[in-house]
Amino acid sequence: MQPVLAALRGIHKRYGDTVALAGVDLELRRGELLVLLGGNGAGKTTAIAILLGLLRADAGSVALFDGTPVQRAMRARVGAMLQTGGVPDTLRVAELLDLFGSYYPAPMPVAEAADLAGIGDLLQRPYRTLSGGQQRRVQFGLAVVGRPELLVLDEPTVGLDIEARHGFWERLRALVRAGTGVLLTTHWLEEAQALADRVAVLARGRVVAQDSLAGLQAADGLRRIACRTALAPARVAAWPGVVAVERGDDGLLTLQAADAEAVVRRLLERDPDLSDLEVRRTGLAERFLELTTEAA
Repeated sequence: MQPVLAALRGIHKRYGDTVALAGVDLELRRGELLVLLGGNGAGKTTAIAILLGLLRADAGSVALFDGTPVQRAMRARVGAMLQTGGVPDTLRVAELLDLFGSYYPAPMPVAEAADLAGIGDLLQRPYRTLSGGQQRRVQFGLAVVGRPELLVLDEPTVGLDIEARHGFWERLRALVRAGTGVLLTTHWLEEAQALADRVAVLARGRVVAQDSLAGLQAADGLRRIACRTALAPARVAAWPGVVAVERGDDGLLTLQAADAEAVVRRLLERDPDLSDLEVRRTGLAERFLELTTEAA
């Protein structure tokens, strides 16, 4: 098993009467991409700020490599791309990469960092003249120029178009394959499905689930069944193993079942004209909504 790069243990944080985090436990290992999911106000940004030493927790402990975030030597092994951050916007991109690289003991050459971030064509452009999407790509270059062992990315693809987003994903996958640990927050469930080795779901300041993508989706033990049938929803809802049933405006009957095989056999027996049958696992979006609704 790969070593743990960073860990939050029993982290609590309040802002006045508002509970931001209530006993959060997280850990990230080398060569792993952990996606932190949660709605607005769930505590994602607060958790990241505490991990990076930008905020102090009210209770709990933070480990960063073999030390803590208050130690400069530990912070020098981390790259971060946050939603807000001070970038001298009068400097050219090449100058920014050179400046941020100077904060690290063994930074990449400017050209290498630019190539990794896909910003080679922007090097001579002043940062303030760039579009929002171009600035996000430059911020990624600034996060990786120090050759970080741990990369923390808070909503990194906001403002990127589809092509740029997919290019960003490929660059992240390459870093993870090379051994970098990545902690990423996102509102894009498609992004989590494309990238995550593990997913942690935050709701109301607590980690309500933490597992591999497949494990998280299968954790409720249910399957989703969709079909076209003349059977009445109320009749199907009374069958053993059926948890929920509804008929959409398109006439498609969808249901959740604990024993999908038995329910499918019964559907076929009761309606020989049944069509458009589909059986699948719980989707990440559905599972996310279930978890956050239960937490609320």
